Amino acid sequence: MKEPATVSLRLDPRGVVRLVDARTGSITDAERFLAALVVRGLSPATVRSYGYDLVGLYRWLGDTGRRVRSLGSADLLDYIAAQRRAGAAPASINRRLTTCRLLYRSCTDRDLEHGTGWPGPAPYYRGRGRDHDLGLHWRPRLRRCRLRVATPRRVVEPLTVREVRRFLQRLRRYRDLAIVHLMLLCGLRARETLALQAADVVYDECRLRVRGKGDKERVLPLPALLAQLLRRYQRWERPIGSAVPQLFVVLQGRRRGQPMTMAGLRSLFRHRRRDHHLARANPHRFRHTFGADMARAGVRLPLLQRLLGHADAAQTLHYIHLSLADLADEYARAMVQIAARYRAEL
Repeated sequence: MKEPATVSLRLDPRGVVRLVDARTGSITDAERFLAALVVRGLSPATVRSYGYDLVGLYRWLGDTGRRVRSLGSADLLDYIAAQRRAGAAPASINRRLTTCRLLYRSCTDRDLEHGTGWPGPAPYYRGRGRDHDLGLHWRPRLRRCRLRVATPRRVVEPLTVREVRRFLQRLRRYRDLAIVHLMLLCGLRARETLALQAADVVYDECRLRVRGKGDKERVLPLPALLAQLLRRYQRWERPIGSAVPQLFVVLQGRRRGQPMTMAGLRSLFRHRRRDHHLARANPHRFRHTFGADMARAGVRLPLLQRLLGHADAAQTLHYIHLSLADLADEYARAMVQIAARYRAEL
């Protein structure tokens, strides 16, 4: 019988993330690494994500009898194989490999060396010259590529107009309508929506202040429809006695007037998604629909990047890749012109 896992993630009363081994106690190297992330100013959610990656890594180290300070490229290949057997997605594996390399550097003060025996990609595996996506800058020569897993490119289909309308029709509160429209008309992430404060909405200037990842702020225009929904929510639904700065609060039950949580937000979407026609409707899909709508309307890439709060323009490109419906529409319009041209020549 397989022994139960001994490494776990714990959150102490002060909110500090700790990695604990039931047999040996605290894992010093991991806690020093997580503490450095806090000092660097990374968000609590990001630190927890690193922590969960470390839990999986240390469990694998314990199962295989390895140590962090003695890892090599051959060990990383074994780690990748173990992750694949566990059914991890390629993007998740690459993120965990990055966590492993950062932890190794934190422990040894040097980069994890590439040894012999693994087929690393060629220095120009993506081709010479400019980058393939934007063509805006020259790609630097890579002397040695990091070990990564190939990730398939998937086109995320945005919601259709019918799906959006059907979802909105199932909402009965101004608060819920405002939350969905913040994602649909402003492209906010779920955590950005919950982090909004009442003072962030400036009605007179029609603008909205948003705190994104890494506590980076951006200012967005406030659409008239969204402003109307927010006014009605604050006037008719938000408890008058609520003294919390967060804009969105619980409206009923024992926690009435307290800040809305991620569990509450997920519940808002989960109950409506029981309709099989709305199975794709989730917070990030509404954000993706906003990005796709802006791209269809001809918004330039730098502006769209700023609206979405992306640090890298390559992230924004995921919203610009055409879906099958977009391709079909463009193809149909082009075929009308092509057919008319050939009819004129006959």
